[in-house]
Amino acid sequence: MIAIAKFGLVVCSLCFALGSGAAPRGGLAVGAAAPTFQSADSNGKSVSLNSLRGKFVVLEWSNFTCPYVQKHYNSGNMQGLQRKYTGKGVVWLTVFSNAEGMPGYYPNPQLNKLAAQKRVASTLIPDPSGKLGRLYNARNTPTMFVINPEGNIIYMGGIDDKATPDVEDIPKAKNYVSAALDEAMAGKPVSVPTSRPYGCGIHY
Repeated sequence: MIAIAKFGLVVCSLCFALGSGAAPRGGLAVGAAAPTFQSADSNGKSVSLNSLRGKFVVLEWSNFTCPYVQKHYNSGNMQGLQRKYTGKGVVWLTVFSNAEGMPGYYPNPQLNKLAAQKRVASTLIPDPSGKLGRLYNARNTPTMFVINPEGNIIYMGGIDDKATPDVEDIPKAKNYVSAALDEAMAGKPVSVPTSRPYGCGIHY
């Protein structure tokens, strides 16, 4: 059992090492049209990016087993952002792209239960096939995208500038997602439109 636990820690640490610093790529660019998609949420309801035209949309790649994600959820930081901006009409979609059988994969009932426990204030998008994750070249959890009402990407990258799993760093961090939304909603250009995401690697 000890050997298995140690092996799991080694695998997990390798995930962090591979994940941190990997930037979105594959032709995605700030100012370009966000790749369109249609998917089902954790309750089976269809979600289409095209149907969300006219609204700001946040895409958040997540994995509740990841320490970098736990940093933002255990502190309530992510849920606070979700509540703040969905209260302003922003559509927030939290995507889970880890494949079935991999850490971070949850069947829909378990995903809904975990989200309720964590008081997640967003729409959950299971993506075990990895189709949506690959469409956006998401490599890490958390990786964030902000899409404007015209359907264009205005921010992509990490949630903030503190690439650690430490809760104590949150008050000292510059939150890029919050800044992008505040600036764009005020009619201003986004001052930091892209950054290098950090976190755990997504297991496709």
